Amino acid sequence: MDIYEMESASGVVVSVGGQLPQNIALKLKQAGAKVLGTAPEMIDSAEDRYKFSKILDSVGVDQPAWKELSSIDAARKFADQVGYPVLVRPSYVLSGAAMSVIHDSSTLSDQLSNAAAVSPDHPVVITKFIQGAREIDVDGVAMNGELLIHAVSEHVENAGVHSGDATLVLPPVTLEQSIVERVKVIAEKVAKALQITGPFNMQIIKAENPADPSSPLLKVIECNLRASRSFPFVSKVLGTNFIDVATKALVGKEVPEPIDLMKVPRDYTAVKIAQFSWTRLAGADPYLGVEMASTGEVACFGKDVREAYWTAIQSTQNFRIPQPGNGILLGGDITKPELFIVARILSDLGYNLFAVSSDVKSALEKQLEGVSIETIEFPKTDKRKLREVFQKYNIDAVINLASERGKTQLDEDYVMRRNSVDFNIPLVNDAKVIPAPILEDFVLWTTLTYDSVRFYLPKH
Repeated sequence: MDIYEMESASGVVVSVGGQLPQNIALKLKQAGAKVLGTAPEMIDSAEDRYKFSKILDSVGVDQPAWKELSSIDAARKFADQVGYPVLVRPSYVLSGAAMSVIHDSSTLSDQLSNAAAVSPDHPVVITKFIQGAREIDVDGVAMNGELLIHAVSEHVENAGVHSGDATLVLPPVTLEQSIVERVKVIAEKVAKALQITGPFNMQIIKAENPADPSSPLLKVIECNLRASRSFPFVSKVLGTNFIDVATKALVGKEVPEPIDLMKVPRDYTAVKIAQFSWTRLAGADPYLGVEMASTGEVACFGKDVREAYWTAIQSTQNFRIPQPGNGILLGGDITKPELFIVARILSDLGYNLFAVSSDVKSALEKQLEGVSIETIEFPKTDKRKLREVFQKYNIDAVINLASERGKTQLDEDYVMRRNSVDFNIPLVNDAKVIPAPILEDFVLWTTLTYDSVRFYLPKH
């Protein structure tokens, strides 16, 4: 406020500085500052999980089943009613801090206590976590509640990976036009309900509809009334400067007429991939979840999604293809089908498959006729010996499709992921993003990916 008063400022902008300005928007107004753009009360309504959920209900916008946390017993009752997993969502937090997916009642109380400690002055909401759902990002600019421009991007990874860590595709290649239109209607309703003036970013999940498979469910999970890290990306891809439009709206200057940029045909695709710094963060678990872990990103254009994706993945981590005949170490959740599909395809392509767990070996061999998995020694506490094991079996890649973060530093999946990074061995921790170059003389490596993305390996 000292700077505000010294500069005799006509207003303050809180929608382009990330989470912290949002957190003090109400305090700024109460101190006498003029907050430009969306009213601080509406910012509070979007950040406060309970208020936001009530607003969505009031305007008929669908969302996952939810309940405000009132007690541990009430949370357990809600989780039992809707079924695990559930998602704990604190208010006013950056990058999903203390947000967590809970798979059983044994960890529920600890995670709820953690979320309450991170956001002590605001409610914590517990919602049903919908597994296997796809996530859609909406970046938009509105003025006085009217949607001016918007971008609809889709994630490659399923919901459950933080939007800042997810692979973003624009224009979307697997969303039907009807879905894109429905997303726009939702954006219009939310912009009007919150009387948004300026930038905003919203996440929507697309889930199967048991009652009508031809009409997927669209459920809003979050809306931030600020510019997101994808604003520069969508501006470049769609050829319209979103922050320029947002600035005009914030200061009340003449804004362009509303336009639907998603209806403009384009002969290119762009992909944005997160950049991680696992090698610089000693001991960090290379696991993707609802809390953001990335430290940057790279966006690349291509004539199609294949070319754009491969260019981007090469730009972020210089991924190299495991050569057929070499070893691939497998691990992760054996209660889901992904690991089995990957193992079958890799076996057919001539890779030597290894596991460190007898449970993984027996589960894969039991369900996959003709697939052989060798269990190898795994000295979890001796890094030098572990490196020798990787060299002995010529491990050329690690595919670890775990459903949750390692609980301790002796967790086998954690040790597998961590040392893959430390030994500079390609790591895949999400089945949707198994990468390899796209060339005409390559054969299919795995079809377990994005509907329209196919990843390939050299013929052999």
